[in-house]
Amino acid sequence: MKESIDGIKDDKVSKPSSVSSLPLILDIDDFKGDFSFDALFGNLVNDLLPSFQEEETDSSEGHSNFGGNDVLSNGHMRVPSDAAKSAQGMSKPVFPEVDSLLSIFKDSCKELVDLRQQIDGRLYNLKREVSVQDSKHRKTLSELEKGVDGLFDSFARLDSRISSVGQTAAKIGDHLQSADSQRETASQTIELIKYMMEFNSSPGDLMELSPLFSDDSRVSEAASVAQKLRAFAEEDIGRHGITVPSVTGNATASRGLEVAVANLQDYCNELENRLLARFDAASQRRELSTMAECAKILSQFNRGTSAMQHYVATRPMFIDVEVMDADTRLVLGDQGSQTSPSDVTRGLSSLYKEITDTVRKEAATIMAVFPSPNDVMSILVQRVLEQRVTALLDKLLVKPSLVNLPPVEQGGLLLVRLQYLRMLAVGYEKTQELARDLRAVGCGDLDVEGLTESLFLAQKDEYPEHEQASLRQLYQAKMEELRAEIQQQSDSTGTIGRSKAATVASSHQQISVTVVTEFVRWNEEAISRCTLFSSQPSTLATNVKAVFTCLLDQVSQYITEGLERARDSLNEAAALRERFVLGTSVSRRVAAAAASAVITRPHAEAAAAAGESSFRSFMVAVQRCGSSVAIVQQYFANSISRLLLPVDGAHAASCEEMATAMSSAEGAAYKGLQQCIETVMAEVERLLSAEQKATEYRSPEDGIAPDHRPTNACTRVVAYLSRVLEAAFTALEGLNKQAFLTELV
Repeated sequence: MKESIDGIKDDKVSKPSSVSSLPLILDIDDFKGDFSFDALFGNLVNDLLPSFQEEETDSSEGHSNFGGNDVLSNGHMRVPSDAAKSAQGMSKPVFPEVDSLLSIFKDSCKELVDLRQQIDGRLYNLKREVSVQDSKHRKTLSELEKGVDGLFDSFARLDSRISSVGQTAAKIGDHLQSADSQRETASQTIELIKYMMEFNSSPGDLMELSPLFSDDSRVSEAASVAQKLRAFAEEDIGRHGITVPSVTGNATASRGLEVAVANLQDYCNELENRLLARFDAASQRRELSTMAECAKILSQFNRGTSAMQHYVATRPMFIDVEVMDADTRLVLGDQGSQTSPSDVTRGLSSLYKEITDTVRKEAATIMAVFPSPNDVMSILVQRVLEQRVTALLDKLLVKPSLVNLPPVEQGGLLLVRLQYLRMLAVGYEKTQELARDLRAVGCGDLDVEGLTESLFLAQKDEYPEHEQASLRQLYQAKMEELRAEIQQQSDSTGTIGRSKAATVASSHQQISVTVVTEFVRWNEEAISRCTLFSSQPSTLATNVKAVFTCLLDQVSQYITEGLERARDSLNEAAALRERFVLGTSVSRRVAAAAASAVITRPHAEAAAAAGESSFRSFMVAVQRCGSSVAIVQQYFANSISRLLLPVDGAHAASCEEMATAMSSAEGAAYKGLQQCIETVMAEVERLLSAEQKATEYRSPEDGIAPDHRPTNACTRVVAYLSRVLEAAFTALEGLNKQAFLTELV
């Protein structure tokens, strides 16, 4: 825009030398685009104003050269006086270009008016042309709409016609297809009727059949035709209710299809046998393509069941006796039933891995040969479990009798009962792993886990009884072992004196926490088997409760018998005390005199020593009894409780049984503690009677100075009480200790 304005300045506005002006010529294009009025105005007047601007510049420079008197202290210019202004106006006009500017402004206004008129004219013409064109356009659109509507109608008629023709063609095609199908069916029916007449000619005569049934290259087609004929004939006979005669029956052709059915049966059997023979030959040569061809044809006979079963039955692991013997040797070794569970575990792992690998190899062949490989895998895995695995388990798991238990002293416990249970657990666990491996390889629709469970149904039904019998036998064996040790110790100490031998025997008869821990270990092993064999929470809770009850009976009987043996020592000490020590019913003087006798005193001391020894022994028994009960309670809380909680009432019932089982031990402990108190009181009485003297009791009235030193009797009684109470405090704790001290005081 600035350039256009410059053009105006250069070409259209000439600078007059005087006040006169020339007409301006403005162009419409000057007002297009980014129009600026200031720029236009500046370009019009700038040629007339330079002299004024120069004068103004000179004037400003003159003012800037004023001295210090012309500028005020605040920085403002000093305004000249009125006289000075008048003198300057008289010498030169203030704005001499005003006339030229007025002339330019008038010419510009005229030009602008002319331009506006031109624009108005152009706008009017343009509006008129737009109106005409819009009318033409609307007319054209109306004509186009009519043409499009007609075109749509034509398309609709064409689509309807095409649809009608298509439907007609489809019907014609369906009729042609139906006719062709009927023609083909009729042709096949004619062929089948011809073949049926051949089979229905005479019983047992298969020599006059069409070449189709004897051509080995058309076996598949012959099998398909034979199956169709057989199905039709059997359906016809079934519809008329006619019994099929034997092949050797009527020699003439019957009025029905009985002869055809018999001949077809014979032919199908002969063809099936021939295909199976060819299948076996190809299997020996590992010709998978031939095997697949035969299997495909055989699938038309009973859906190929005979071919599947025949293939599985001819596998070497099912017919080779050496394979079965090798399985037995691998698992049981040469020792047979004497093999340890660890050896059986390793043997089963190796055998089952070999079986899995074999099944995996067979699966590759089955996938390549049979049209229904899943069905074949189902038959194969079922045969493996029912024949090979079952034969091995029958030799491994020989159930001992529950009626005639083997004698413990003959090794019947470890070699029969417990070994059977351990072998059962190993066999069950490893067979479950085999089932999972076979499922991973592939077994079709076979419920391999359910089949595996069925292999152990007989053993699992009687398992709880065998487990309880095993625990009872383990307890009996342990008791026999302890009695044998006591007897051996008694025999070895027979020459050291009767009392010392009794002391040694008593020490070996004490309750042992190690033995109770062994009881718990047996029970833990049994519980692990219960968890393995019991899949349902209710069954598991029932079996666990029965096994834990065995532990309660064992611990209760063991600690009760131990406490009773300790009480027997207290009874023996009491009998010695009654024999050699006088009772408290006699006077102290008589008792002191008797105690001073030479013959009585050693026997009384021996009786007192026996009483103290029996007291200590019983306290040790009570301490070990408490530790044993704590072990059982901890075992119940850690291992048994969580298995009983899923069943309502099982946990509470077991807690009640545990309290009942320990009640007998508590009764024996209570009686023994009462005897201990009696022993302590009797010994204190004996010491006071034997050691106190009459001169030790003097009143201050006798005039003798009091002697605060303890007497000999007091010293001995305190020493005795210190010893027995130390043993009691070590054995008892809590409320038991408090109750004992209360009873003692």
